[in-house]
Order: sequence, then C-alpha cells, then structure tokens
Amino acid sequence: MTEVDKTMLAAGDRLFERRWQLLKSAPALEFLPPADRPEIAFAGRSNVGKSSLINALVRQGGLARTSNTPGRTQELNYFRSDADPLFIVDMPGYGYAKAPVDKVAAWGELVTDYLRGRTTLARVFLLIDARHGLKPTDQQVADILDEAAVTYQVVLTKADKIKPHELEAVTEATAKAIAKHPAAFPHVIVTSAEKGLGVDELRATIAGILADHR
Repeated sequence: MTEVDKTMLAAGDRLFERRWQLLKSAPALEFLPPADRPEIAFAGRSNVGKSSLINALVRQGGLARTSNTPGRTQELNYFRSDADPLFIVDMPGYGYAKAPVDKVAAWGELVTDYLRGRTTLARVFLLIDARHGLKPTDQQVADILDEAAVTYQVVLTKADKIKPHELEAVTEATAKAIAKHPAAFPHVIVTSAEKGLGVDELRATIAGILADHR
C-alpha cells in the first residue's frame, strides 16, 4: 500500500466518523438542494443493498432506510455532514419495483434526468450484486452514464454471500465488461455491508474524490 493510500484511508475514516443526517428526499428535480458542493451517488438494481452499504459507510445503522421489499427507495435521498462540503445521494433502485407501472416510469425518468443534468455529480457508485454480476439493466445505466460523461465506479455488494473463487471470477468478469465503457473507473471495489469488507476502501475512495475537488 502506498503512502497516498494510507493517507486516504485515514481521511476516509475521519470523514465518516462525523455525524451524517438526511437533508431531504427529492421526488423531482425541482426539489433538489442547491448544487453548491460535490455529490457522490449510489445507484443499483432494487434490493442490491444500497441503503445497507450507505449505513455501513457512515457507521449509522438507521440513516438510510432498508427493506426486503424491492423498490422501497422512491426518491433521491440526500445525506450530508455539517462538517464537510459533500452530499451523498441514495438513488431509487431500478430493474424492479412493486409499484404501479406509471410510478416506476416516473422514478426512471427522475434518475435519468438527474444523471444527465446534475453538474456537481462527482462520481456514481454503480452497485452490482456479486451473486449475479452485471445484468442488462446495469449495462443500460452504464450507457446513460457514458453518454452523460459522468464518472462511475462499480461496487460489488454482498460479497460474503458467495465462495471466494466465485467472487474472484465475478470480479474479473465485471472489470473486463466495464473496461469497455469510457466513463467507467477501471477499479472494482468489492464489499459486504454485513461483514464490513471493502467499506474502508470505499471511504478512502470518497475522501480522495473530495480532496480532488478541494
């Protein structure tokens, strides 16, 4: 590990020692907070574990709402720490939701417009369930991000749910597939919110993004 890596690990640890809180839930773009600081967004299929990973990231079990029902997050949920100029955004899940078709379509439109139009969006973490790998809907979102020239990075979730050799294979396959996308950051982060695997690396990555914007 390089000295820079150690510095960012320490910075990430400090960043997420602070108290984070829900700022607002935005059902449409006109309700977004002012674009006055960098934003980090978490995207992924419904029930991929976005809320669980955010809670592990900030060490606050109840910050982001979790549910066994896919599609629970229906808005852009903004979180902030008073001590740092950074927003964390929990995006609505895509690919499946137990809701009327018109409402699902409205969520999809909100997410697409947000990805294409939010100028302060520094990076999207595209969460992929390690048990399933990239799905066609994940590829569609990656295409949207490429088109919008929004830098994004794949994060594998629920890595503790599969065997080590299976995890290695899906990590390699995911990295190979994502290398074809021009806006994708090449390194895949492997995580487990339940076991804490990779959470420190994710904190360090976010601290590094924030440092770059400063």
